[in-house]
Amino acid sequence: MFARVGGCFAICLLSSVAVAQEPGARVLARFALGGSGGWDYPTLDPRSHRLYLARADHVQVVDTTDGKAVAAIADTPGVHGIALAPELGKGFISCGKANVVKVFDLRSNAVIASIAAGENPDAILFDAKTRRVFAFNGRSHDVTVIDAKDHRVLATIALDGVPEFARSDDAGKVFVNIEDKAQLAVIDSAKATLKSYFPLPHCEGPTGLALDVTRRRSFSSCGNKTLTVLDMDSGKAIASLPIGARSDGAEFDGASKTIFSANGEGNLSRIREVDADHYESLPELETQRGARTLALDEPGRRLFLPTAQYAQKSPTDDPRARPQVVPESFVVLVVDIAIQSGRN
Repeated sequence: MFARVGGCFAICLLSSVAVAQEPGARVLARFALGGSGGWDYPTLDPRSHRLYLARADHVQVVDTTDGKAVAAIADTPGVHGIALAPELGKGFISCGKANVVKVFDLRSNAVIASIAAGENPDAILFDAKTRRVFAFNGRSHDVTVIDAKDHRVLATIALDGVPEFARSDDAGKVFVNIEDKAQLAVIDSAKATLKSYFPLPHCEGPTGLALDVTRRRSFSSCGNKTLTVLDMDSGKAIASLPIGARSDGAEFDGASKTIFSANGEGNLSRIREVDADHYESLPELETQRGARTLALDEPGRRLFLPTAQYAQKSPTDDPRARPQVVPESFVVLVVDIAIQSGRN
């Protein structure tokens, strides 16, 4: 999913807004960044306090300590995601409109290589175990596997449908939602081969994905307002729980055992993992319309959710058309997750 923002590029100072919400789970601040370009998956490097934002034709780099934009990586047409390999000092950008993955230096933010991928690379991740990058190509229904050290394409893995968000367990497996088939595909990261497909019951259009690698559970957020939980190893369906509408991102916080679903309708669903097989819904947190993707800062106990303001439609507008975004209204919400309803 992709949204557009109009207006010129601008860097605005952090606007810290305390919002009256449930104690222990609230919007702490808003990074008012403005500028042009849409947004998609945010990626966080908690060690360097850098947040990388996919902004349609560039990547915006934000210092999370003060909310200021510190750099822009230009010429990334149709950027969807950013994968980081801090141990190699590199980042990898999926450029959906150019069908390439661009490599950049984490210190200078300079682009150092461009690698041919499949058609419309979307989700992208770095697998630390194999030191490989996996780019998931939405239009060609496959995965480009790249050696992160020397930038060689090692393999192309065919998929039986449209890949959406993906995660690695950093223990030999990569998981990806297959959006049009309501499946979770499992990839052997070392062999660069497809292992299996797990059906996602009660799920339509899975997008966001999170993992509990300790208890071996996957969490797929689905377009029909459902979160589906699977056993990551057997594919057994564990649970289905309600979430908000238009989710495009999910995170799992191991400290509080909480799954978060960012919902474009303007709220954050929260589900507590009681144990590996039992789950309970917590009260939803109001965020802002359009805040449908997110990045977790587990050490800092925060979530970052990009969004913008939308203009109201007039009676003469096509009801099927996407709503227009108010120019210069792009913002990143900072949500405190230090305490989850007193039930940690």
